[in-house]
Amino acid sequence: MKSVVLLSSGLDSTVNLFAAREKSEVVLALTFNYGQRAASKEIQRAKAIADLVGVRHQVVELPWFSEFTRTSLVNSSIDVPVHEKVSIDDFEVSTNTAAAVWVPNRNGIFLNIAAAYAEGLGAQWIIPGFNAEEAVTFADNSQEYLEAATESLRFSTQNQVRVQCFTTQKNKTEIVQLGKSLDVPFDLIWPCYFGGDSPCGECESCQRFARAMKNGLV
Repeated sequence: MKSVVLLSSGLDSTVNLFAAREKSEVVLALTFNYGQRAASKEIQRAKAIADLVGVRHQVVELPWFSEFTRTSLVNSSIDVPVHEKVSIDDFEVSTNTAAAVWVPNRNGIFLNIAAAYAEGLGAQWIIPGFNAEEAVTFADNSQEYLEAATESLRFSTQNQVRVQCFTTQKNKTEIVQLGKSLDVPFDLIWPCYFGGDSPCGECESCQRFARAMKNGLV
């Protein structure tokens, strides 16, 4: 079994890369640059992670995302929610922060591009980093979406590429625990929405990562 991994260098995608190595031959790790604030850091860290495990890494440039989204991840004139605007255990607040960083059909575009690479490379799986915790506010992280995407690819790829994910039904703490068992290099992960010298620790992504690390490594 061969696979293509969608590697952003975040917790979920990194753990999925390491899990994929146990279950398949990973032929390619793809990182997408759609103009997001953290693009340079994500690319740098993803390459370091892929190099560490000996997997070919490729960056896919998607500059046209800025033409259809005003998300705060791409549009620097809109603030990314931080500090008191983030409350990771409050559904209503999390719904609002999710809306601020939502990118139209991002995962759909990523999966279809990855599926084209997979078919061309003779791979049967494409592996994103989904998780149950964020599926509450991001429906394209859910098991239902994974199954629907796989059904779509049954028609659009000759070898019927499947979407496989090892963390779809896990929360972030459980993902850290899985990563620990796989010897994931947590120091290489970039969890932040921003691209500074170090993670901000204040955006929702950083806060979820920090809690997961605190609870998952005990």
